[in-house]
Formats: sequence, structure tokens, C-alpha cells
Amino acid sequence: MRDTPTIELVVVQPTPFCNIDCKYCYLPNRSVKRVIERRTLENLFVKLFASGWAVPDVTIIWHAGEPLVLPIAFYREAFDLIEALRPPGIAVSHSMQTNGMLISGEWCDFFTERQVRIGVSIDGPQRIHDRQRVTRSGRGTFARTIRGIRLLRERHMPFHVISVLSRESLDAAQEFYDFYVSEGIDQVCFNVEESEGDHVSKMLADGDAQTRYRAFLGRFWQLARAGEAIQFIREIDGMLPKIFRPNEAAVHNPQTEPFAILNVDCAGNVSTFSPELLGHKHDLYSDFLIGNVNDDTFDAMLASPALAAMQRDIAAGVEACRAECGYFSVCGGGAPANKLSENGSFHSTATGFCRLTEMAVTDLVLASFERAERMLDGGGAQAVLDRARALTAAPA
Repeated sequence: MRDTPTIELVVVQPTPFCNIDCKYCYLPNRSVKRVIERRTLENLFVKLFASGWAVPDVTIIWHAGEPLVLPIAFYREAFDLIEALRPPGIAVSHSMQTNGMLISGEWCDFFTERQVRIGVSIDGPQRIHDRQRVTRSGRGTFARTIRGIRLLRERHMPFHVISVLSRESLDAAQEFYDFYVSEGIDQVCFNVEESEGDHVSKMLADGDAQTRYRAFLGRFWQLARAGEAIQFIREIDGMLPKIFRPNEAAVHNPQTEPFAILNVDCAGNVSTFSPELLGHKHDLYSDFLIGNVNDDTFDAMLASPALAAMQRDIAAGVEACRAECGYFSVCGGGAPANKLSENGSFHSTATGFCRLTEMAVTDLVLASFERAERMLDGGGAQAVLDRARALTAAPA
């Protein structure tokens, strides 16, 4: 652990409430309509900026519920408060992850005015999306989500989509590609259905999930390379600089470093490491909470017994991965939340989640590079390396 923590990402829960009820959702309090108070936001950012722990470019993600259920006026006040507290030399960027159903012209004006980065959750074409992403009465949400995406496009606003892949998705790479192209979606991220909290993933239980996921992603990447419509695939473009990074570059995994990711719920409770831990229960780790911004200093949180216990076991798991796993150089020890959910312990190694998101993707990229290297002119391999270098140099 570093002597001085470095805070890169702040996940703020403006409200735990969500207006839909996805079948794979792991958030435990998504029916609770509590809203974070101004004093809690003020205490959070006063202490954050006073700590000296923030990196020069801090990202704030408004998440862990549906952020757009709160009015625009809430965010105007919150953003103004943060800007008033922000010291010189620290830049702040805001992101929101939304289901897209509440996007309006007024929201688009606000996103543009405040330069908010937008991610929209849509699980591909309607027949797949509406199986999982449903209202509280069980109705599909595709029509309202795609309406929000189309409005973003009409306003020429940049955005990315996150699609959660379930078992049924893995046979539909062509269908996903055709859907994204038809809707003008060019920035794509894939999440796999995870086992988190009380949710147990059926996808990860499949014995052939790794093979099927690699085939899906390989086919999708092939289609994207053959055309020009898809500009960014997070799983590929995020992996390239990890695989082809300079020898002197250290392995970096913010999910295993205390305070690199700071997670704050609507009551001011603080967790760190994997954002998915926030809100869940665990006797050994004091429900993963290391303090509260309304009551505790950051130094007190750093010294909390809960943090010490988590860091001890997470670090032991990282070292076990380093010793056992040939993929350690790309993942840096995995995601603690997935280790705990799947293996029952932070002090553990491979998970179904990492076999898909790290191992399968690494194998896919390396196999593609090796095929390109065998080309007579070597141009394919050089293109992969050039892409990796460009992504490594580009700002996050």
C-alpha cells in the first residue's frame, strides 16, 4: 500500500432509488428514495480536497441508483458546490450512468452546459434487452431507453453504451453489431452478468462461458474492424495498452488500492476498493464501511480496523494471483468484489468473472496479434501496436 493514498475516482450515490428493476441487479436498496444531503456533499468534498490525496484530474461518477430520477436543480446545486470547493490545480469531471429512460431536451442542455460524460445502459437489441431490463411491473424498457439514445444523437452529444451480456447474448454478435450500427452507437462497453450481492449469475455457471464469450467478442471485433461504424470497444481498446505497455510501466489495479476508488452512499457512508461492495453486508469487514464523511476524517478512515482487515486479505489475494496466474500483468490481482462473491474470500485467486473479462480477452487479443504478425507485410501487427500506443498515450 502506498504511504499516501491517491484518489482517482469518486463514486457518489445521489439516491439508491431506481425507476426500473433489472433482473440481474445486485443493488440492495433500489426501492429507497433517500437523497444525499447538501451537508453530506459539502463534508465529502471539503475533506477530499483538504486531504491532498486527489489526483490532478478527479472523476466523479453519479451512480448506484438511477441518477436522473433527481431533478436537474439538484445537480446544478451539487456541481456549483463542488466547483466552489475545488482548489486550483485540481480538475473535476462528472459522469453519469443512466438507463436513459428519463433523458429529455432539458437534460441534454444540462449535460452540454456542464460537460457531463454520459453512459447509457442498454442490453442490445429489443428482444434481448427486454428480457432483463424491466419495469417494476415486469414490462420491457427498450422503447423508452432507445428514445433517450436517439435524443442524444439528435443533439450530437457524445455518449457510450454499456450492455450486460447474459447467456442468450453470446450467440448474437452479428445482431448486436447490426443494432448498434443502425442506431448510430459507436462507443460500446460490454459487462458480463456477474454474481454480486444476492444475485447469482447463470452465465458464469455455464461451463463453456469463457469459450462462448471469447467467440462473441472475437466476432464482434471482426465486424467492427471490417467496418468503420464502431469506433471504440472498451474490452478490446482497454486491454491493448495493458498487454503492450512499456516494460517499465507498473501494473495498476485501483480496485485493490485503498482510496483509489472512493465510494460514498447517500447517507455519507464510505467504502473503497470495488464499488460493488457499497451497501452490502459482511460481519468480518463491518459491512465494508470505513467511516462516514459527516463524522470521520479521511485519516481516521485510513486507520479504521475494517480497512485494515480488507486490505490485509485483498493484498493476500493479489499476491496469490501474482504467484499463480499468468494473466497477472494485465489485471493486477482481479476484482475483490468478485472474489468475495464467487469464492467466498478476498484471499483467493481466479473467478469466473476474470476468466471472461481478463483471460478470454487477453487470449483473443494475443491470438489476433499473432495472426497479424504472420502476415507477409506485418502491417496488421503494426496496426495493433500503433493502436495500443495511441490508447496508452490518450487521456482517460
